[in-house]
Amino acid sequence: MSEGSHAVRAEVESFLDDQWSLELTVREWWQRLAQSGWGFPTWPVEWFGRGGDADVLTLASRIFHERGVLGAPGGLGQTMGGPVVMQHGNEEQCRRFLPGLAAGTEGWCQFFSEPGAGSDLAGAQTRAVRDGDEWIVNGQKVWTSGALSTERGMLLARTDLDAPKHKGLGYFIIEVDQPGIEIRPLKQMTGQSHFNEVFFTDARVADANLIGRPGDGWAAATTTLAYERGNRAGTVGVAAGAGGSRRGGLLDRVVGDVIEEARALRARTSESADARNPGIVGRTSPVSLVAEFERDDDPIVRQRVSQYYSLIRLSEMNRERSRAEAAAGRSPGPASSTTKLFRSVATRLNRDLGPQILGAHAMLVGPEAAVGGAVAASTVQAPSTSIAGGTDEVQRNIIGERVLGLPREPDDSRTLPFRELKVGTQRPDRGAGS
Repeated sequence: MSEGSHAVRAEVESFLDDQWSLELTVREWWQRLAQSGWGFPTWPVEWFGRGGDADVLTLASRIFHERGVLGAPGGLGQTMGGPVVMQHGNEEQCRRFLPGLAAGTEGWCQFFSEPGAGSDLAGAQTRAVRDGDEWIVNGQKVWTSGALSTERGMLLARTDLDAPKHKGLGYFIIEVDQPGIEIRPLKQMTGQSHFNEVFFTDARVADANLIGRPGDGWAAATTTLAYERGNRAGTVGVAAGAGGSRRGGLLDRVVGDVIEEARALRARTSESADARNPGIVGRTSPVSLVAEFERDDDPIVRQRVSQYYSLIRLSEMNRERSRAEAAAGRSPGPASSTTKLFRSVATRLNRDLGPQILGAHAMLVGPEAAVGGAVAASTVQAPSTSIAGGTDEVQRNIIGERVLGLPREPDDSRTLPFRELKVGTQRPDRGAGS
């Protein structure tokens, strides 16, 4: 261990010795963590961080895990919203928004995708019209997770119909709990309702909550998506996945109870890999299933499991590279698209391998089914990985254009005024003589 690593370890352990207690409420602990900078160590010192790099984050996370310490609040606001505000917003916005995110007193959701603007996000038609010191918002968003339990949303809305589609967008931080916003849960084929459709009818957002200038929304949106694809939380600790939010009901609970529940949950789910983001270990991982169900003597299955293992390892290493870039203050780049593609390909391979290994057992659900029915759940969940955060096709375009230097596909919708486009994505009909 280097001298710098020894110093980091000593500082983290000293902080935990002095401040960590199972008797604290989550609110009290997260406030201490925010003030120390160890909850988000790669954030700047002036904004609740330590100004550290990815190695500092990794070491701090290891220490928190070793000691069973509740980690920093986690959610879209912390993983994407905060970094975007720091990069594209102004100092006043950082002062207003970052304290609540760092201390977990609020959570954010993401109002991006629309029924007619999913992969072509720049074709968003939700309108924001200036009205004095506010903007009036009308339109519809879809596939919004967390809308029912968060205080604010990252909203991409069209501010100028006469500008080309990429240049007429604004990026707002909007209050979710207001009369002009209606949230309807969507039933998924998994039987769950992780997503919502959201309707804006004369909803209002302050001009002070516009990140950058009107028309700068596309740059902030692409930064947001890059953080999402790279999956770079930048937080430390155990049970850090619990989103910070007053509406989530977690803040006034005792830390010790939360830790115990997290341990019990891990014990119940230790035999199941996360269906949305399968890893190398876990009972439903192909690496484990192939031995448990005695398919490790099948050369074709072994070869596909090896391929899966390699993809997951490459994805993990690429994610670490992305985290290092972010910690160094560089804008997320095409590496985040590569990370997401690795994850999509690995998820599809995991989807196919489970039924190949289990046979008919893979169709069963419920606690009496093989591995608790997790393989069937993983199968129906798998398609979402190739869609959420930008489709695989979008990621390949980004890699082709920004890494390989391939030319863009012909697309005059990038230069035409948005109001001349049919649905924000197609060129208008100009007749045979046009």
